[in-house]
Amino acid sequence: MQLFQTGFFPILFSMALYGLFHSIMASHRGKDIMKWVLGEGYYNHWYRLLYNLIAVLTLLPIIWLLATSPDQPLWSVPTPWNSIFRLVQLGGVLAVVLAVMQTGAFSFAGVSQLFSEEGSVGSARLVTGGLYRLVRHPIYTFSLVVLWFSPSFTVNSLAFAIGVTSYFLIGMVFEERKLAQEFGGAYLDYQQKTPALIPGLKMLVPSPVRVRPREDR
Repeated sequence: MQLFQTGFFPILFSMALYGLFHSIMASHRGKDIMKWVLGEGYYNHWYRLLYNLIAVLTLLPIIWLLATSPDQPLWSVPTPWNSIFRLVQLGGVLAVVLAVMQTGAFSFAGVSQLFSEEGSVGSARLVTGGLYRLVRHPIYTFSLVVLWFSPSFTVNSLAFAIGVTSYFLIGMVFEERKLAQEFGGAYLDYQQKTPALIPGLKMLVPSPVRVRPREDR
């Protein structure tokens, strides 16, 4: 198998750039820059929606690269076992939808902020029930279930899966720091009690990172 004759490395590189760009956008520093560019009023109402739109639009070139690059098959799950994989994927999709609904689907999409007088100010809330009782990041967990339970893989789809998984794992580190800053001790207690990605594996619960609450500027 000649990986250089496929889209494996271009897809991985594109996913690395995608992850770096969106990690910067989601960071407090990136948000401060956007607040300066948009102005505080527009930022509070529009940032979340703009972030999601940019996330989708910047993913499209990677999807195009995935679809058009030279490729090679890797493996395929035979019938009837492939149907079981599809059912697991369906369950993963439903779990992702449920996790988004638990945090507020319209708020997650950035629509609620458009019609709220406060916008994004005070809209964040710490959700620890439902699927969030099992893991701290159920959207990541069940998205990975959907991704890796595909009944067939090619070189390019494997590169995409590795890229997305790496993006989630690295992004989760920054997200944990941000949540600890926003919610302080409440999140640190939640972090101690609940695994990050895999239900029931307490060994994956890290020691809490002690950070100072972020002061508004």
